[in-house]
Amino acid sequence: MNESLLRELVPAVIGVLVRRGADFTSAEDAVQDALIRALATWPDDPPRDSKAWLVTVAWHRFLDAVRAEASRRGREVAVQAEPPAGPAPATDDTLRLYFLCAHSTLPPASAVALTLRAVGGLTTRQIAAAYLVPEATMAQRISRAKRKIAGLPLDQPGDLGTVLRVLYLVFNEGYGGSVDLAAEAIRLTRQLAALTDEPEVAGLLALMLLHHARRTSRTGPGGRLVPLAEQDRSRWDTGLIAEGVTILQTALARDRLGEYQAQAAIAALHADARSASETDWVQIVEWYDELLLLTGSPVVRLNRAVAVGEADGPQAGLAALAGVDPGLPRYTAVTAYLHERAGDLARAAELYAEASRAAASVPERDHLTREAARVRQLLKV
Repeated sequence: MNESLLRELVPAVIGVLVRRGADFTSAEDAVQDALIRALATWPDDPPRDSKAWLVTVAWHRFLDAVRAEASRRGREVAVQAEPPAGPAPATDDTLRLYFLCAHSTLPPASAVALTLRAVGGLTTRQIAAAYLVPEATMAQRISRAKRKIAGLPLDQPGDLGTVLRVLYLVFNEGYGGSVDLAAEAIRLTRQLAALTDEPEVAGLLALMLLHHARRTSRTGPGGRLVPLAEQDRSRWDTGLIAEGVTILQTALARDRLGEYQAQAAIAALHADARSASETDWVQIVEWYDELLLLTGSPVVRLNRAVAVGEADGPQAGLAALAGVDPGLPRYTAVTAYLHERAGDLARAAELYAEASRAAASVPERDHLTREAARVRQLLKV
């Protein structure tokens, strides 16, 4: 099978679906599903007209997705239209769907990806970015998960840890730009916290509230990114911060530390500082040490290097980067920042420019471009 031909056909097929009324993102997702099916069936049964075959299958996939979305909305409208049956708070079936998608037969990573796509409303591209994998790889992972549970009874709730991971990623996507997604993740996590006394659920809720409290200060005019150190702290929501800290303290008192509690503790230390210069970076490094023991995450190791640079000086931060994968997003930007702090402005300017070219979003690219220009200007002074 000629895979290069498949790639050449993709834009044309997406264009056909858009002209038929599909939005671009839905058309992309439908074509990806069609490509996966093509890779599975064409070697044994090649079509006479490749483009027509892809258009037909992708269009059917799109219609199926539209019907599924209409059905989901219909269920929510029906729930909202029903009178309350007592003092219990109004809920929908979304949280239950999260648990059912976290099927026991699926590996956690596949269950998370499937839930994000089927219930969380994220696109394949967004999920791939969260997992730091190519979009095609994530599309295949989701399709394999769908095939694995096809025909199985979805009547047993799945793993709590998987559901927490999904809620965390949905919130992060919303915190990155879509307020609705962030609010939805908080709403569902509140529901979950009311149903269980698991400290990690409380930890996740606290983490969300502490981050959401800073949302309005994270961007300036025109969507311009505002780094934490430069944010107007008078705009932070003190009510959400107080609630998050209280929830976190109660969770930590249970003495069953988990990664979300550790992350929330770091966020609470940032929220507690009246200014960036008053941040307790020594404690933050200690919490990153705990978090690294819990997760072994390369992203945590990268963030820890920044904290070490603030607590012990930029050279210590650069030394802490020695064990971090240079391929990680933000690695080059962090290295640029630490070199600037160390006084190596020429190297910092080069690295900021390099990081801007690899940025994952337009606001991030623009921010890093401005940083490169700012440091270059300092070199002329």
